[in-house]
Amino acid sequence: MVTKLTVSLAQTSVSRDPAANLQTARRFLQQAAAQETDLIAFPEMFMARPQEGVPLTAVAEPIDGPFVNALSALAAEYGIAIVCGIWQTVQGHGKRAANVVVALGPDGVLLAHYNKVHLFDALSVRESDLMLGGNMPPPVFSLKGIQLGLAICYDLRFPELFRNLALRGADAVIVPSAWYAGTMKEEHWLTLLQARAIENTMYVCGANLCGPPFAARTTIFDPFGAMLASSGEGEALVTARIDKARIEDVRSKLPSLTHVRRGLFNN
Repeated sequence: MVTKLTVSLAQTSVSRDPAANLQTARRFLQQAAAQETDLIAFPEMFMARPQEGVPLTAVAEPIDGPFVNALSALAAEYGIAIVCGIWQTVQGHGKRAANVVVALGPDGVLLAHYNKVHLFDALSVRESDLMLGGNMPPPVFSLKGIQLGLAICYDLRFPELFRNLALRGADAVIVPSAWYAGTMKEEHWLTLLQARAIENTMYVCGANLCGPPFAARTTIFDPFGAMLASSGEGEALVTARIDKARIEDVRSKLPSLTHVRRGLFNN
């Protein structure tokens, strides 16, 4: 059986206004539909860009709130699955909100959600002052016979998260991101995306924000580390096909996942 999934990644800037970002989502979905995309991924923070001095609770919502419901309606309207970064309300945690990615099926039904477990407290940024980190591994969910995992931005620097997803059957990982520009940061972004693909013999798809202060360069790598599609610094829709046969071919030649010493290194 031929199992393929066409994935598009939306590289875009993001507004502080959720309604404006939903209009951006519709515009990208129209482009994705013309390419017969099965799944479109929007970056981390897509619901609303944080604003200095304004707590995330000012825009955060429950997962079944108006923003995700609107995304669900768009997914059903276009028949395209959606992965997207949102801010989730968490009661009892002051002004902090959860940094969450949701996955919606082409019928609009919620397939999975993931609360970012690694908060970016580095390089003069402290996400933990604004965000509440998760404590559960990312999910693996199925779409058209392809097993998909989720990760968010800074998670790229933690290879054990991606190995865990691979060992649980992920064929590809979608990585919505708000990866900052800076000294060596673009090189880190591309190198880490490629490394996670090579070491786990799976597709890795990084959807990044563009415009200052973000690094852009949304990119998809295949299971052998080949760059399938990539963008420059501006708005773009990056599209490639995830092919189960390619995964099987690479893993037959390079069966590294079968050589993992489970338990020896706490994996």
